[in-house]
Amino acid sequence: MHRFQTLPSVLGLAIAGLIGGTSSVFAQQTIPLCQPPNPGEYLLLVVSPTANNQKQLRSALPPELKTITCKYLNETVTRVGGFNKIDDANRWARYVSNIVGLSAIITTRPTTADVQAVQPQAQRQPQPPQQTVSYNPQALGEGYAVLVDYYNRPELVNSVQQAVGGNVGFVSYGQRPYLLAVYTTNQSEAYNTLQKLNNGGFVASIVDSRKVILLRSTVRL
Repeated sequence: MHRFQTLPSVLGLAIAGLIGGTSSVFAQQTIPLCQPPNPGEYLLLVVSPTANNQKQLRSALPPELKTITCKYLNETVTRVGGFNKIDDANRWARYVSNIVGLSAIITTRPTTADVQAVQPQAQRQPQPPQQTVSYNPQALGEGYAVLVDYYNRPELVNSVQQAVGGNVGFVSYGQRPYLLAVYTTNQSEAYNTLQKLNNGGFVASIVDSRKVILLRSTVRL
């Protein structure tokens, strides 16, 4: 499994999404926040900051796929849902990248039973992660980063480590902190890790690793 031995120099952070309107009324419309996926659903969020991006994407997708423009973190995306299998979401993510040239984020949400299964173990470890004296933020290189939203509950670190079978890092993506479950150039490894985390009851996403800033390569309790 590819971890954090070598990292490139610092790059920029998030993409700012702006949509130009043809009228003052349209320009004043507020883009809603993206609704989270249903439990067990795999959701595709396609980064589409312009009206032209959104038009091209909709013309390339079949009408039976429901799409909506919304805000995810600081980005304007097109929400495409919902897929019950990660392979289906992966297939459409590749299609969007190859045909339309837009990058996509795959995110998922565990079922209630999965969340309840992981919570008792997490509650036994209430202490926060150890802090290092100094930070050396570095951008990850090209590839895939699997991020876990830990909802400011650092006690989940041990549970995530057990789910992925190794150390986890601490990163910033879209100006928000996440646990880094894996950074890899192997697409299959990234999707397998996402599947493990979903089965373990974690809220996880696959993102373009070039937009992720590594703050600590290893987090320990």
